[in-house]
Amino acid sequence: MTRCYNFCAGPASLPEPVLQIARDDMLDWHGKGLSLMEMSHRSDEVVGVAQHAEQTLRSLLGIPDDYAVLFLQGGASTQFSAVPLNLLGDKGRADYVNTGQWSKKAIEEAQRYGDINVVASSRESNFSTIPAQSSWQLGADPAYLHYVANETIGGVEFFWTPQVDVPLVTDMSSTILSRAIRVEDYGVIYAGAQKNIGPAGLTLVIVRRDLLGRAHPLCPAMLNWQVAADNDSMYNTPPTFALYLAALVFDWLVAQGGVSAIEAVNRRKAGKLYAAIDGSDFYSNPVETASRSLMNVPFILANPELDKRFLQESEAAGLLNLKGHRSVGGMRASIYNAVSEEAVDALIAFMQDFEQRNG
Repeated sequence: MTRCYNFCAGPASLPEPVLQIARDDMLDWHGKGLSLMEMSHRSDEVVGVAQHAEQTLRSLLGIPDDYAVLFLQGGASTQFSAVPLNLLGDKGRADYVNTGQWSKKAIEEAQRYGDINVVASSRESNFSTIPAQSSWQLGADPAYLHYVANETIGGVEFFWTPQVDVPLVTDMSSTILSRAIRVEDYGVIYAGAQKNIGPAGLTLVIVRRDLLGRAHPLCPAMLNWQVAADNDSMYNTPPTFALYLAALVFDWLVAQGGVSAIEAVNRRKAGKLYAAIDGSDFYSNPVETASRSLMNVPFILANPELDKRFLQESEAAGLLNLKGHRSVGGMRASIYNAVSEEAVDALIAFMQDFEQRNG
């Protein structure tokens, strides 16, 4: 069987060695006579997998002991509600940065619960830039500041950490584990799993413990981080198979040399692809150079009438899911950790060939 190269923004590629292990474990996990997804989440086996996942993740990211690691459900979009419900407190106000589609969704949801001040927006540049912090209009004593570290749709990424005197909250769904970060710089990091962690269905929340216990009295138990922390993320049945696969991905990442090693690969992959786009009059990337994402690379054909042919021929060549998001059009190659350098090379070769035949 020949596997295709998958450039989907999410659910995204998983490492082939992880899929092979999962295949072999599917009917009989470690000689237990059943699949892990059939086991009780209270069993020693599943609890052991969860503990291993947490410890491996802590090691990969250097997560200090004064941070809780929560494995939850509902995707990052559920955290758009959980963040204000857990953190607004008596202040009732927070600062948000708007750099694209996911920022806007987070802002709209937070506005249900409090006074939300949008400190900066890159709307005027069609969300192709990250506003410099010197231009931000910070609010008066907000409960926290929220931003999206990487906009999956627009392909813009923060390569710097905002400097504020309040807890910093960030959605890292499409950039976590792709490059080194300092967890200590943040109050809360959250991420949907389906980019660099594992399959859809699992959500990661890393929260500084002093921020627990502040939830609004009407906050549902399932959104209350303190409840999740007190119950080791097992207040209800967690997505056990997704957690198991995430643990395997963490192990795979360790085997690659850790986050710093994969960052070098990711920078090389992105550098190649952006160079191919910039070196062509046939393709273009709309994002300012300093804000170009390492994970999501949108590009536009000079002649949009060729879009359909490009997608048909790329799929026939085994290059899948290159269609841009419906809100922006064009193409998008998502090159997460599990997308090999070989896959990026194959994409570049196809793009150059397509240009020669259609330019």
